[in-house]
Amino acid sequence: MGTNGSTMLEPLRQGLPPLNLAAASDAASCALPARYEAVREARRFTRKTLEQWNLDDRFDDVCLVVSELVTNALRHGLPAGTPRPREQDPPVRLHLMRWTERLVCAVRDPSDDSPVTRDSDDFSAESGRGLFLVDSFSDGWGWHPMAGALSGKVVWALFRLRRPTGPTCAAV
Repeated sequence: MGTNGSTMLEPLRQGLPPLNLAAASDAASCALPARYEAVREARRFTRKTLEQWNLDDRFDDVCLVVSELVTNALRHGLPAGTPRPREQDPPVRLHLMRWTERLVCAVRDPSDDSPVTRDSDDFSAESGRGLFLVDSFSDGWGWHPMAGALSGKVVWALFRLRRPTGPTCAAV
């Protein structure tokens, strides 16, 4: 149990497809600057990408989740009191990856701190509902620390896609 109505999360990888971009049928990535207008940029990027992938019907749910993940990265994932990073080295990055039957939205930020969720019955709180929304609108979510030379973490959300259907034949 957490303290003060929040829960610290252990790294959660269950259900996460490999983040090997070569294994994805499609992948797109967008660097986001350290300012709140980046949430709007992330939504635009998501809309354009989903349209290109013929996944327009998933936009509302995916866009809500992307907005929450990017907002959390900007609000909680950037170290406080540090100078703003150079624009050519944005601290937050959105990745969209599509496989035949699943879509993953992943947001990378420089913080090593785990995501924090609020108790689901604490709806009066000013903030803290973002991960509850991510959990409600996606088919699964989690996070993991970066490895190697990259510091920080990735918070991801998984969406199951309808299996593509082939032509159907009907007997006459």
